[in-house]
Amino acid sequence: MQERVVRAYDELLPEERDAETGCTVCEEDQVRIDISGLPVFHVCKLVAQQIRGAFLELKRKGVPIKSVVAYRVGRSRGLVDENGNRQGFSNHSFGVALDINAEHNGLYTQCTTFGPHCILSRGGIWQPGSDPYSLRKDSEIVRLLKASGLKWGGEIAGQQKDFMHFSPSGY
Repeated sequence: MQERVVRAYDELLPEERDAETGCTVCEEDQVRIDISGLPVFHVCKLVAQQIRGAFLELKRKGVPIKSVVAYRVGRSRGLVDENGNRQGFSNHSFGVALDINAEHNGLYTQCTTFGPHCILSRGGIWQPGSDPYSLRKDSEIVRLLKASGLKWGGEIAGQQKDFMHFSPSGY
C-alpha cells in the first residue's frame, strides 16, 4: 500500500487530486483540527472550516467523541490487483473523510440492510440503542456532519454499511 507521495506539487498525477473537492494527497493541503477535549486530526484545507465548525458545535453540546481518523494516505479504494491490494486513493487520502468512534461503529459487509446477516469487517460492534458512542441517523454527529456537506456511511447504498465513516460521497 502506498503511504506517501513524493514529487513536486505541480507534478501531481490526476489520481492524486480528488475530482470532487480539489483536495490532494499532499500533507501541505491538510489543516490540523485541534479542539480542546477532542481528538486531534487533519483534514483538507478546502473543507476544514465547515468540519471545524461542526466539531466546535459537537463539543459545545457535549457529544461524546472518543476517536477521529481523517487524513491518511493509502490506496484502499477501487480495483484490486493480483495480490489483493486496492489500487485507488480513498477519501481519507485527500483529507475529506472522517471515521468517528470506530471502536463503536463498525464497517459491515454483505449488508444491504442492517441485520444479523451483516459481517463486521473492521471497527467495533455497532450498538446504536445501548452504546452512546455508536452513531444513529438522528445523532448529533450525523446531523451536524451532514449539515457541513458530508454523507454518512451508515446510509450508503450497496453491500456495505460503514457506521463510523463520513465523506462527500459517503463511501
